[in-house]
Amino acid sequence: MKLNLTTITSKEIMPGLHGKLVHSEHMSMAFWDVEKGAEVPEHAHMNEQIMHVMEGEFQFTLDGDTQIYYSGDIVVIAPHKKHSGIALTPCKLLDVFSPAREEYR
Repeated sequence: MKLNLTTITSKEIMPGLHGKLVHSEHMSMAFWDVEKGAEVPEHAHMNEQIMHVMEGEFQFTLDGDTQIYYSGDIVVIAPHKKHSGIALTPCKLLDVFSPAREEYR
């Protein structure tokens, strides 16, 4: 199946967090456009996650450790680890989840 990001409808999953979501049987990808100041509240999930900051500055807390991530930075998030974040600038983020994030379908 061939897809193009320009044809995928964006969904606002949380206030200020707009995602274009792609799913396969076992994984999900989320291409986020994040408004400055948008917050992702602390949460945890069963999915493994890899987050890539493609543009902007994103303050991210993983298991109590807060750091600022910049363009090109990547963080690997193990299942069930608490994490949260806030966009310090407008951001473009890419998240990959395994297994698929069923609640995002």
